[in-house]
Amino acid sequence: MPKNEQTLFVSTDFLQAVALLTRIRVPSGLFDNNSDLDRDISASAWAWPLVGAGLGFIAGIIGLIAAGFGAAPSLSAGLTLASYMMMTGALHEDGLADTFDGLWGGNDKARRLEIMKDSHVGTYGVLALCLSVLLRWSALAALMHAGWFLAPVMAAAALSRAPMAVLIATMPNARGEGLAQATGRPKQHTIFAMLAVALVLGLVLVGWNVVEITFWMAIISIALASIAKNKIGGQTGDILGASQQLSEIAALAVLAAILV
Repeated sequence: MPKNEQTLFVSTDFLQAVALLTRIRVPSGLFDNNSDLDRDISASAWAWPLVGAGLGFIAGIIGLIAAGFGAAPSLSAGLTLASYMMMTGALHEDGLADTFDGLWGGNDKARRLEIMKDSHVGTYGVLALCLSVLLRWSALAALMHAGWFLAPVMAAAALSRAPMAVLIATMPNARGEGLAQATGRPKQHTIFAMLAVALVLGLVLVGWNVVEITFWMAIISIALASIAKNKIGGQTGDILGASQQLSEIAALAVLAAILV
């Protein structure tokens, strides 16, 4: 199969998405043949919400087990977040921190990209991480206390992977290298399939609340894309990670607010 061909729904796309978005090791022997290994990584974008839902399911089950053993909602929420971040290797949290450090810590495009590439975390990044964890933890604790937990966790994790695919498909790469560049740009039909998968998952898990979640995620993603385009000329892997984090915060906040 040619490298740039993006036939939809190849069976190994889910495995490719797991390998890209998590720290879960996927043995190469699970791929059917060398053509699967050579397939453009971006062709797996339709499966990114499925991977998110799977991560949310595992993390949510861990939180529910903790609650079953008598843990308080706040502790169960914390364990859910911790297990979630362990599975992803805090990949998107790292992107969020680098994004805030770079976009607001540099005076020009070159300096901003240099800061974003630096492994050190600055003041803006620390604040962004603290707020991300605090906001998600608070929302998860509220959901756990209300007894409506697993479906919202899965929905937020699934839907928040959608903006990453949209941004990588619609924005130029600002650096011309890195993970986002290596992933490639999903084709239009791949993006449409991804959106359909995400929306169906959201509808099944949280009903028509998916409409409000999608609205706020779109607003936040458009704002982030506009700022990134203005400050660095496009997207990077860090910008994509930040879009996931901000979208997940929005999704959990909407679902927690429904309980108030």
